[in-house]
Amino acid sequence: MENVNDKQMRAHILAEALPYIREYNGKVVVVKYGGNAMINEELKNSVMRDIVLLSLIGVKVVLVHGGGPEISEMLKKTGKESRFIDGLRYTDAETAEIVRMVLAGKINKALVDRIEHFGGKSVGLCGMDGHMLKCEKQDEKLGYVGKIVEIDAKVITDALSLGYIPVVSTVGYDDEGNVYNVNADTAAAVVAGALGAQSLILMTDTKGVLRDREDEDSLISKIYVSDIPSLVKQGVISGGMIPKIDCCREAIRRGVRKVFIIDGRVSHSILVEILSDSGIGTMFVNGD
Repeated sequence: MENVNDKQMRAHILAEALPYIREYNGKVVVVKYGGNAMINEELKNSVMRDIVLLSLIGVKVVLVHGGGPEISEMLKKTGKESRFIDGLRYTDAETAEIVRMVLAGKINKALVDRIEHFGGKSVGLCGMDGHMLKCEKQDEKLGYVGKIVEIDAKVITDALSLGYIPVVSTVGYDDEGNVYNVNADTAAAVVAGALGAQSLILMTDTKGVLRDREDEDSLISKIYVSDIPSLVKQGVISGGMIPKIDCCREAIRRGVRKVFIIDGRVSHSILVEILSDSGIGTMFVNGD
């Protein structure tokens, strides 16, 4: 049986969350979902519960997802080898069709079903629906890896206006009928900008930006966009973190107020980040 102290702690947590609930009520929050939180069943349930809770308190949540490991698994089953160039999956026309099948089909509908299971109201979309994400080839050597050249977010705003949680898979199109594999971080930044989102949350397998990569206690909790070049020069931001930070900067440039990189390996990390004083990851904001 719950004792008085436990009840008081729950009341304290709710009281602490109140100003943040007020701040985010009626606002759009885009969550880019990936990494370990997408594979681990317990974490997957935690994320879906968080999203449903946010929706129930009046936050307009949009979930954008990738699915690299499942694409690799399906390619293996069909006898195709996964090949990466500069960290990006080489995508020929056949691979692009498999990407569409896995992302817009299997993964997307499974996430919709899980949100509905936890009491949410959800609808699955991909970047081809409503001609949402128009693309061109990012680089000929990568094949059909898409660079977004135009976004029409009406299908998302229509879904939000009807009370749905849109779940968006990052598959793009062009006027010639080609299918494109689009980086989920990049797509989430573009979607968040088009929706005028209050926040973009990138779920990763790291705590955030660390001043010392060997020391998890060296988390930088807040970074101004103007400080990014200096942090790159110092080597604080390097390697695979650079394109992720570029997405954060792009989202801010497109008008998103706050961008968070959070540790998706931590249960309820979304709620801790946006509904508490302490936060859990690295927040990016405009200014000096």
